[in-house]
Amino acid sequence: MLEVTNVDLHYGAAIALRNVSITAVPGAVTCLLGRNGVGKTSLLRAIVGAHPISAGSIRWEGHDITRLPIYERARRGIAWVPQGRDIFPLLTVRENLETGFAVLPRAERRVPDEIFDLFPVLKTMLRRRGGDLSGGQQQQLAIARALVMHPRLLVLDEPTEGIQPSIIKDIGRVISLLRDRGDIAILLVEQYYDFARELAQTIVVMDRGDIVLSGNREALDEADVRRRLSV
Repeated sequence: MLEVTNVDLHYGAAIALRNVSITAVPGAVTCLLGRNGVGKTSLLRAIVGAHPISAGSIRWEGHDITRLPIYERARRGIAWVPQGRDIFPLLTVRENLETGFAVLPRAERRVPDEIFDLFPVLKTMLRRRGGDLSGGQQQQLAIARALVMHPRLLVLDEPTEGIQPSIIKDIGRVISLLRDRGDIAILLVEQYYDFARELAQTIVVMDRGDIVLSGNREALDEADVRRRLSV
């Protein structure tokens, strides 16, 4: 279980998060919604260790990881798919996948067959450079690279951004399959309520660094959520 408790985060004198608390559990999707610039990505960066927090705590599987560096959190099963994908454009698809080996014991350094069951298009492109893939294919590669790490917490930052509808459906299907396996906690940042509602058990809405709504998707008022997401 991921437990983020009363977290503040600053960039210099500017505060990005105020007293933020959130949880994520295996076998479920927690979706973080909000307009641009409200602190969603800052919260993910705090969770994965990419930016230090100013106050509060972060616990994962019962251990305090608040001060652990990003690579130690990765070794503990936390995988991050950042906004913009961040694949290596000059490496092949296979080489991009193999970068996920860094946190694994040597005996486990292989690309699981499941990766190609989830993303069959990647199997046909193993020798193609990452930069030659379409945006949707790069997004699939970024998620696949994270799954190579055998994560127990998968953190996804706007995986549908700039992606064609057919691949959005494929990504939604993969997230559903991973959720239903029951052994991965998934924290998903999205702007599109319909995509989030289809997948998430818990929905959290942020505004200006604060959590303004949180609860089971069935319990939240849809009109209220949509109003807070509108520009």
